[in-house]
Amino acid sequence: MAQAAARHILVESEEVCNDLKAQIEGGADFGKLAQEHSKCPSGRNGGELGTFGPGQMVPEFDKVVFSAPVNEVQGPVKTQFGYHLLEVTQRQD
Repeated sequence: MAQAAARHILVESEEVCNDLKAQIEGGADFGKLAQEHSKCPSGRNGGELGTFGPGQMVPEFDKVVFSAPVNEVQGPVKTQFGYHLLEVTQRQD
């Protein structure tokens, strides 16, 4: 069964999400930005979500995590929780 590990940053607006993505693309540290800005408790751990399989996260999240390139920041991804930047750190298909 497929497994993935990912980290994310959850914020309330698409504008903030795009700003953080630009900072990461400019060399800012994903984990540090997650600690400073993420509304998810995982932010304390740099946004790390651990390892999970398909169907364990909301559908919008799953779609990106199990199709996006590894180690490439994706987003904004909108879910009922807000806007996410996602980075798949590892995946086994």
